[in-house]
Amino acid sequence: MVSYKIKKFLIERRRRLRPSERMATRVGYMGAGFLIAAQWTLEPVLYILGFVCVMIQTGTRKQWNLVALNLNGLVAWIKHLITL
Repeated sequence: MVSYKIKKFLIERRRRLRPSERMATRVGYMGAGFLIAAQWTLEPVLYILGFVCVMIQTGTRKQWNLVALNLNGLVAWIKHLITL
């Protein structure tokens, strides 16, 4: 049987976000909005803004796999914008 201390350690603790984390979350939501709007318009600038904003959020949360994924999309849309 698992003791109380081990259970308490395994359960996710709720903590308050720092102001920088709250700001990064809001910027990430704005980036998601840019990406949604970009799907309707196919405007490369909206995609670029969206990926940059989402990268700020994922970088703040140290989700490096998502930063790499967004960096890939950012490079692709910058390349697309340059070749237009």
